[in-house]
Amino acid sequence: MTTPDPYSRSNKPVLTLLAGVAIGGAAVAATLWWVSAPTPVSAARIAGLTGDPQNGEAVFHAGGCASCHMAPASDADPLVLAGGRAFASDFGTFHAPNISSDPVHGIGAWSQDEFINAVMAGVSPDGQHYYPAFPYTAYIKADPQDIADLYAFMTTLPADATPSRAHDLAFPFNIRRSVGVWKALYLDDDWTITGDLTQTEARGRYLSEALAHCAECHTPRNALGALDVSQWMLGAPNPSGQGRIPAISGPDFNWSLFDISAYLESGFTPDFDVVGGSMAAVVNSLQQLDKSELDAIAAYILRTNP
Repeated sequence: MTTPDPYSRSNKPVLTLLAGVAIGGAAVAATLWWVSAPTPVSAARIAGLTGDPQNGEAVFHAGGCASCHMAPASDADPLVLAGGRAFASDFGTFHAPNISSDPVHGIGAWSQDEFINAVMAGVSPDGQHYYPAFPYTAYIKADPQDIADLYAFMTTLPADATPSRAHDLAFPFNIRRSVGVWKALYLDDDWTITGDLTQTEARGRYLSEALAHCAECHTPRNALGALDVSQWMLGAPNPSGQGRIPAISGPDFNWSLFDISAYLESGFTPDFDVVGGSMAAVVNSLQQLDKSELDAIAAYILRTNP
């Protein structure tokens, strides 16, 4: 019996097709690899920055760093950023890392530029993507000087040697490189609320959209976990599956500027209910700010209401 020649003229169309598929697949893979590469903050934007720890403390409270990164124990010191809190999501469970000044288990060995790239671009010191459970999607809008100031303040905080816990994510969400494609689709530094804002409203927008990242909880997400900006601040399902995070805009939200500012300062609603759940830690942070800053946040929130 004669063995078929795989290179015979009759098989050439098949081989040509297979070669084309292989070349096309390689081209697609190369494009995805390029698109998904981590992109740090432009070196020109952060060159020569010097941090001011006093302003950095205000940025720390505005950003609510302690609300996520303090230890989960009820009596934990909010300035010991040992991490460990679990955050459930549709993609798995994320665990807040240690961001204390410990040089081994925290960020004590990071440079200022590495810190800014982590916070604003979601890029780790070793060039890996951070998952957007870390709200760099909001911090990308921040002034790099504020993040340099935050770094200066955080270097003064206590060190803690608690190791960070790995995230518990299912395939394919455990492939960090895929986050680069997500960033290419959704990560930008555009303001959501635009128009002719007053100086107070503009300050409130900066605090709310860039630092306090209010929308990360109060805005629903699409199937890939990106914020649905068409429903900005209109409330969202609780990622834990328990209840719903309330709207702070829209026709059903009727708080006044005084109501919002007083709530952020005292933790009391207009009906004298007391803040609870994860929002309690947020209020604990925001109430450290000047009253004018809380008024600015309130003015911005009212501006979001169509």
